[in-house]
Amino acid sequence: MGEIMEEKLIKIPLNGVKETSRRLRAKKAINKTKVELKKHLNSSEENIYLDNSINEKIWERGIENPPNEIRVRARRFEDGVVEAEIAED
Repeated sequence: MGEIMEEKLIKIPLNGVKETSRRLRAKKAINKTKVELKKHLNSSEENIYLDNSINEKIWERGIENPPNEIRVRARRFEDGVVEAEIAED
């Protein structure tokens, strides 16, 4: 990876995943996180890497009850790679 081109704090709403079946909610929340990062940082989904802290935050309350929103710090590098982690307040 090269130099950091762009860094953003993004609040990702996950309340739409509550409309899917209970056993798929955490997986849908991970996918929605990637889609939102793709939209905000103009990158492909193959180049988006989520830190383990995002995974732990989504799965914290189990598969059936992900959080309604998460705050993410995302960095886009020169080669198009995006790294995301939970934003600490």
